[in-house]
Amino acid sequence: MGLKLRTAFTIGAIVLFGIVFRARVLSAMGAFLVHADPPQKADVAVVLAGDGWGRRILAAAQLERDGYVPKVIVSGTDGAYGNYECDLAIPFAVRHGFPDSYFAHLEHHARSTLEEAQAVVPELRRQGYKRVMIVTSNYHTRRSKSVFQNMAPDLTILMGAAPDEFFTVDGWWHKREAQKILFTEYEKLIAYWLGI
Repeated sequence: MGLKLRTAFTIGAIVLFGIVFRARVLSAMGAFLVHADPPQKADVAVVLAGDGWGRRILAAAQLERDGYVPKVIVSGTDGAYGNYECDLAIPFAVRHGFPDSYFAHLEHHARSTLEEAQAVVPELRRQGYKRVMIVTSNYHTRRSKSVFQNMAPDLTILMGAAPDEFFTVDGWWHKREAQKILFTEYEKLIAYWLGI
């Protein structure tokens, strides 16, 4: 068999593989980003900033309502029209039926997950928490777990995944917003691994 024929056969096999296994490959790409633990007892839940729809805080509040955590710390960066995100998120959860007493504010100026961990971890240690459930968007769990575990190897870090309106593991490629989420998250994950 000549070189041209082998090259054409190889390209054809790759294209056929891509067509036949497209959904599996794309689902695996989405699933890799999600590293969530089942609900379980922890000393505290921490809601990471960056969710303007309230899914993270509602997921954490449900953990408290179900008896998994005694308190929810709401991490909130500044910049939302002069407010800290936690100052907007907590009233949102209260309007959804959760008592204000569930929540504690943690205001900071972080602009990345790494900076947020640098703001949150000292507070967790100061309050004596050892077992922490970090609650974030499903696609953000793998990177967040890596960041928090590296920042706080002395703490047990569990991950709670809040559902995202756009991103689902088995269909993210059908929605433009989900496509942007996946590629941005991979970009940030790779940058974190490379230390940049």
